[in-house]
Amino acid sequence: MGKLEKYILAIDQGTTNTKVSLVDKIGAIVKEAVRPVGIAYPQPGWVEQDPQELWESTQLAATETIQEVREEDIAAVAVTNQRETVVIWERKSGKPVGPAVVWQCRRSAPLCAELRSRSLEKTVYEKTGLTIDPMFSAGKARWLLDHIPNGQQRAREGEICLGTVDSWILWNLTGGRIHACDVTNASRTQLFNLHTLEWDDELLDIYGIPRAALPEIRLSSGDFGKTTSSSAKPAGIPGGLPIASLIGDSHAALFGHAGFQAGSVKATYGTGSSLMTPTLTPIYSSHGLSTSIAWGYRQVTYALEGNIYVTGAAVQWLTQFLGLENPMEVEALAHQVEDTEGLYFVPALVGLGAPHWKESARGLLTGLTRSTTPAHVARATLEAIAYQIRDVFEAMQMDSGVPLTMLLADGGATRNDLLMQFQADILGVPVLRSRMSDASALGTAYLAGLAIGMWASESEIASLRRSHDRFEPRMEREKRAQLYAGWKQAIERTVF
Repeated sequence: MGKLEKYILAIDQGTTNTKVSLVDKIGAIVKEAVRPVGIAYPQPGWVEQDPQELWESTQLAATETIQEVREEDIAAVAVTNQRETVVIWERKSGKPVGPAVVWQCRRSAPLCAELRSRSLEKTVYEKTGLTIDPMFSAGKARWLLDHIPNGQQRAREGEICLGTVDSWILWNLTGGRIHACDVTNASRTQLFNLHTLEWDDELLDIYGIPRAALPEIRLSSGDFGKTTSSSAKPAGIPGGLPIASLIGDSHAALFGHAGFQAGSVKATYGTGSSLMTPTLTPIYSSHGLSTSIAWGYRQVTYALEGNIYVTGAAVQWLTQFLGLENPMEVEALAHQVEDTEGLYFVPALVGLGAPHWKESARGLLTGLTRSTTPAHVARATLEAIAYQIRDVFEAMQMDSGVPLTMLLADGGATRNDLLMQFQADILGVPVLRSRMSDASALGTAYLAGLAIGMWASESEIASLRRSHDRFEPRMEREKRAQLYAGWKQAIERTVF
């Protein structure tokens, strides 16, 4: 690290870990550190985390990342985050007053059912581009207010702050001086109007969320204040650094791929998976996708997105179920067989997301025979990820009206060559696996760099070197169609 270097400090606060990276002028991650974060399942369908642990993991990972870097070499701080997760805290003390209710959590399902019974789906969808579902933030916020003493009154009087994880990290970075979020995170709450780009009074009334508790909405790239000396304790994020971007992780990954043009589509393989493609205007899906904001840089770019609840989490579940040491053993098991012998696993462990949106669906293994082994189940689990990606890819193709000729892939599960090859085979298009260790970190770093002048334009970012591993489809069309037809039958059995 030379004396003339300047870096973006990119914070990626995710569901299972917090990663902090240093990104240089050529768009390379030169150093990174990771800290795991705990996750709790207090009852079936409930998922929560400790907000303080999310912040402390950020501090610890940042300390390790910058320990050999001069403070003056850090040009800006950038933040990307797990989306839809909601945090609630006291404005005066900054202390959480409830758990972080995670995006996977289904505890707001009764509220969602009530809203649907009141025929509010059309209103919510037209304003937000999102179907009523427990994944989105508004129902979680409502639950939190209902489960702390005088929650509604305290929120109405401004004593309580509600926010997505980006706003929680920003609050702590600035020592409680700024309560703000970006347009991408706001667009996933079901309280944000895609057309006015503001919190919507009718939606706030539907969910009963006081405006006084919510963060200010800003573009993803810009001025979010500066770090404070208090944010450096007990770890070493220096004070006085400009905070120049906030953006949800899936959106950041698309930006990190330089997927700026219509027809670009990326899939992030994480605990769940997100497919996203940019659009010039909001496109309302006829096939179970969400309309969203891709990012806000100078102006907003819209997106079509499909969210899959369980992909990498299915591998984690199987690891525990089979008593394996780590998820890598699932891949090793899967390699022991050539195919699944007709076995399909639908990992609806917390319901089904896009494009099916069946929260009542539960996981299914179908096609079991006396010859089925753990290896077949392992292979079926990996293939289930690829099948779910194809479900969304096809819906996106139909809704976008633009040819989708390849898939850009990132995330931890993409290290699995068997999965990536099967993904290309079942899609029938090439899959380009990013060699970047964290596309989301790069995306938020790029947006921060644009804000401070490190890069001049999206075209300059697009010209930066990116390396990929390319997987070409090898499967014959007839076999592809046969396998996918079997998957659709498995989905029908799960849903109905």
